[in-house]
Amino acid sequence: MTPAARIERTGGDVLWLDNGVLRLGLVPALGGRLLSLRRVSGGDARELLWRNDRLLTAELTPRPGHEPRPHAGSLGDWANYGGDKTWPAPQGWDSDAQWAGPPDPVLDSGPYTAEPEQTPDLAAVTLTSGADPRTGLRLSRRFELRPGQCGYRLRLTAVNTSERTVRWALWNVTQLAADGPGGTYLASPPSVNPLLSGTGFPRWCELDGDRVYVPHQDVVGKLGFPAATGWLAHVGDGTTLTQRFPVEAGAEYPDAGSRAEVWLEHPLPTPLAALGDLDPPARIVECEVLGRLTTLAPGQRTTLSLDCAVTPGEGPVHDVTPCGHWARPPRIDASRLTGEFVAYRDGTLATCGTTVEARAGRPVSLDLPVSGSADPVLELLDDTGERHRAGVARRRLEVER
Repeated sequence: MTPAARIERTGGDVLWLDNGVLRLGLVPALGGRLLSLRRVSGGDARELLWRNDRLLTAELTPRPGHEPRPHAGSLGDWANYGGDKTWPAPQGWDSDAQWAGPPDPVLDSGPYTAEPEQTPDLAAVTLTSGADPRTGLRLSRRFELRPGQCGYRLRLTAVNTSERTVRWALWNVTQLAADGPGGTYLASPPSVNPLLSGTGFPRWCELDGDRVYVPHQDVVGKLGFPAATGWLAHVGDGTTLTQRFPVEAGAEYPDAGSRAEVWLEHPLPTPLAALGDLDPPARIVECEVLGRLTTLAPGQRTTLSLDCAVTPGEGPVHDVTPCGHWARPPRIDASRLTGEFVAYRDGTLATCGTTVEARAGRPVSLDLPVSGSADPVLELLDDTGERHRAGVARRRLEVER
């Protein structure tokens, strides 16, 4: 029997979402952050997110001597707790049309309220900020976890609570450790914006299948991806985190049109004066997803949803679908369909009358007979009877790079 998804509360008003596969730790008081993300099934409960252990304990409570408080200032004043958080974009310090953080006393370091919701099919928590007078925004972050899945949905909302018209984009930032092998895959043609250089711009490479890869490296800098097509995947320390998000053709995005961004940093001998005395505490990679810039009259809102999943392994990611990702893309050669698929829920992969069992988070190596001249569609039939499109197998026309 599939365990239910549930909500727990521990000391310091920390909220935990747990479905026996994933465990998410939320701290409303610290800017509404997700500060722990673990895959607990299979006996492997390693932490996926980077978290500042000098400021917080493993239970996500402040360490003795550190007192969290709302504050403003320069980047050098920022208490970087780590984890996953949401900010408004564009960022900058030149005008009121830019968000001058982090830190700021409301959206980044201010307390959020928490509204838990528990049903037989869902455990959810909505975290909501105060009304920020500078940006005019109130942000909310809704985490949804369902039974039996190794993924969760994050629904973001920004509401204009001011009496003036404002223009912002939602900007979700996920911090992960970058102190070992690994990197970030993005679904994007090779169109890259060098956005910010502290010590240089990160290096990147083009891959087959309209993908880009940014490896871990010792640099302080950011790249933007204006042609990103809707997914990114971070691999490292034996785990893979994928994030799917909508993109809107023709819409205006911040940061020279960037739909996704990758920021890297590492410890330095002295703070970076050119970046507000930023003093990187560790080797960190930020996987960042942006929504479109939206003009909001008083009371109007903009939204952005991310579908995130955690699986073991740190191999390449070729494509991310709503029900799983391809570690090797589906191909047909000599009437055999091959590939490797990692499902995000239990079910059965099916094509051309042939089926194979799939379990959440476990890779399935495919070698199936196919017939006919059309490229076959693969589907995942989950344990509830619902069908999910997993991909289309293509005829092998050339040797993959």
